[in-house]
Amino acid sequence: MLRQGFRSLRTLTGKSSEIYHRVSDQVVTPLLRRYLDPEVAHNVALDFARKGFALRHRPSPMEDRVNVKISMSFDTTIHESNGDNNSSNSNNENKRFALQFPNPIGLAAGFDKDGEAIQPLMDMGFGFVEIGTVTPKPQPGNPKPRMFRLADDLGIINRYGFNSKGADAVEENVKAFRQTQLRESSELESKDGSSIMSFQSIATAVFPTPKPAQGLLGINIGKNKTTEDAKTDYVKNILQLGSYADYLVINISSPNTPNLRDLQKAQAMGELIQACLEARKRLSKPVPLLVKLSPDLTTEELKSMVPVLRLVDGVVVTNTTNQRPKELVSKHHVEEMGGLSGAPIKDKSTEVIRQLYKEMNGNVFIVGVGGIGSGEDAYEKLKAGASVVQLYSLMVYDGPGCVSRIRHDLATIMDQRGHKCLEDIIGRDHEEIFWRKQQERHEMSLSKENTMIVE
Repeated sequence: MLRQGFRSLRTLTGKSSEIYHRVSDQVVTPLLRRYLDPEVAHNVALDFARKGFALRHRPSPMEDRVNVKISMSFDTTIHESNGDNNSSNSNNENKRFALQFPNPIGLAAGFDKDGEAIQPLMDMGFGFVEIGTVTPKPQPGNPKPRMFRLADDLGIINRYGFNSKGADAVEENVKAFRQTQLRESSELESKDGSSIMSFQSIATAVFPTPKPAQGLLGINIGKNKTTEDAKTDYVKNILQLGSYADYLVINISSPNTPNLRDLQKAQAMGELIQACLEARKRLSKPVPLLVKLSPDLTTEELKSMVPVLRLVDGVVVTNTTNQRPKELVSKHHVEEMGGLSGAPIKDKSTEVIRQLYKEMNGNVFIVGVGGIGSGEDAYEKLKAGASVVQLYSLMVYDGPGCVSRIRHDLATIMDQRGHKCLEDIIGRDHEEIFWRKQQERHEMSLSKENTMIVE
């Protein structure tokens, strides 16, 4: 009945309309939260998205007034073949690339573990969607129940334990996603380059449903619970899934897989990253490699891993925490085992971002995640040193319309405070580093202008 109602609503109104957003956020989301077990509600929400019932991003004119795009530059060695499989006719060449994020609001790993609803999630307004964590072999994860709401704190505790359908199933999903992308892009132009107006595009012109800029796909990879040599699992995932990803994330910080966080020790992390970098060289396309860290690291532990983190292209900060802040007010489930996410870890994750950015002297691309509930929260993480941010727990409480709201709020904050682009915000809490990087941007801009004049 609920699906039939959504079909009727979708027929009468566009999925980016205000009424569709309100029904989704103020009716459907509260009903799911009130009557369904958290994991069941999560699966229903994902199924809604997969079957085309998810809302679409509601564009804001404010976003046109500021530049919300941001690029991640990275160096990588790619394998170049001369047309056959003879290794003597192949070369490894180090090149510099840039990956552009269409907007700085992304979906954190954990919502779509197996890549079943990538495009609908991008259509919600996410600039990038991170799927996973993916393990090479299928595994069920920990026994249920394994997800708990701390509603009074807007928090969530989970102990999923890397439940995954496995790399083979995920590969089928991401391959289908990429094939659909190629098919849709090829249908946009005819052989002579002129636009094609299909029946569907005519219908869209009559009842417009804004199509957001294409987002990026991140794939978060992990190890199977029973694998003793973790490096082998991460390498397998990179070789099997790397070519489908816009970026890869090495997850070594989940608290729900035994001994996984031991891989955050500097020596173990260094060995793992080196193995992953070697595997990346065997891919036919350049893919940036990031590492996801825990919020429970001490300052000394964070400092010790800085030399190793310089080997990768970015850092996701942070995963869930094992700790339980004394400020928690929820009466139920607080003592459950698992990682805590959502609003209770907002300040903690922002502080880790701030520390890491300072320790790396601003020379790091940080994906900030943990407790974002507003445009102001996103702004604070950007000021601390994040280049882009992710959310997940907020959708449990506010519904998927929160993506459009936060994008609008962040753009409004930027406009009101005189920021024309994200680079005017990133790292602003670190005055000396911030102004040095502003000077570097200015000099680079002048250099490009001089090059154009000479040409």
